[in-house]
Amino acid sequence: MPASNSRPARADGSLGSRLPKLPAFGALPTGERLERIHRSPNFVDGAFRNPLPTRMMLPGSTSGFVRSSLRSADRARRSPASPVPVHSLTAGELAEPPSSGLRLTWMGHASVLAEIDGARVLFDPVWGARCSPFAFAGPKRLHPVPIPLSELGDVDVVVISHDHYDHLDMPTVRALIDSPAVFAVPLGVGAHLEHWKVPADRVIELDWDESAQAAGLTLTATPARHFCGRGLRNSKYTLWASWVVAGPEHRVFHSGDTGYFPGFAKIGAEHGPFDASMVQIGAYSEFWPDIHMLPEDGVRTHIDLSGGTSHGALLPIHWGTFNLAPHPWEEPAERTVAAAHRAGVDVVVPKPGVPFEPANLPALEPWWRPVAVVPEASGGAQGGGRLEASRAQTAGDRPDPPGTGEDELGPRSDSVAH
Repeated sequence: MPASNSRPARADGSLGSRLPKLPAFGALPTGERLERIHRSPNFVDGAFRNPLPTRMMLPGSTSGFVRSSLRSADRARRSPASPVPVHSLTAGELAEPPSSGLRLTWMGHASVLAEIDGARVLFDPVWGARCSPFAFAGPKRLHPVPIPLSELGDVDVVVISHDHYDHLDMPTVRALIDSPAVFAVPLGVGAHLEHWKVPADRVIELDWDESAQAAGLTLTATPARHFCGRGLRNSKYTLWASWVVAGPEHRVFHSGDTGYFPGFAKIGAEHGPFDASMVQIGAYSEFWPDIHMLPEDGVRTHIDLSGGTSHGALLPIHWGTFNLAPHPWEEPAERTVAAAHRAGVDVVVPKPGVPFEPANLPALEPWWRPVAVVPEASGGAQGGGRLEASRAQTAGDRPDPPGTGEDELGPRSDSVAH
């Protein structure tokens, strides 16, 4: 894990530091929850560890990141030039069950509604205007939500991959308390939810490779390569995860945030094949390659999950909604589509709010190209042409706020998260 100001747990099970009073920071685990964390095989030397050694940022990259932040040529390209064409989703469109039994609706960033075998699962729902603990600062949404949360209707399960602000949004969680949903979260994250008044009996808290049943589905927390934390002192006691959701007839995978690692092949072998994989392909940088995948890594992950084949549909997520990294706004979509085509993978990149069934994929429409900023060096060519950028070509200016493609607070270093 990265260096932080967290103090170790006291002998009485409490923690030596208290978070500031700001509710969005959440809460630290205590009592039986903390004891369970200490018993986890993934909690070593006072912190959760990654499946393999993981650097938050590459050694010496801080100075390069600062230098890149002084270059303004690419700054405008990190946001769209004109409004994103969001589909205004209605409750009526979702009233008819999917004919195939599986329908996905990308709401933007990592938020996806999965209607699977008669159940409704909402992954990483973020309906807030900013992914930040503050209403006045932090990365601001680049497009509106496709449908008000109050019009979405009841969901059966809310799945949270980890506790960063662009995946766990306090206002959204509080709005979902009135629904009948249970919340499936990685180990330690339940402390935040209960702090925000989610009833404890509606929180399912899992370690990696643990499963639970809800709404006729099997929910399994699977490994990912990332980190956690919502404030200055709580980065060590919450786990991050990818997720498998399996129904009687269909299976889907959600990556959350992760760097690439060979464990995806094991996840596929144990829990696949998947009808669809929702995989992070944005917020990457040459400065933090271990904790966020490149688009090409995302396609490779989909193939690994499929046992080396191109089975199922790939839905790219974690792009287009917030400015969290130096790459151009449209680049994740372009690079993912190019890599998927080269690999023979069925990829779908819908506008936010457009439902689709993986069994009957829509034709690919590059809707992002007309709204992308025209590159200055292109001589007027439309921005968003097929980009084959290398890691070195993805560097740009400092995102808002600075960091490792994340919105978390607190210092970051070149430390290794084991």
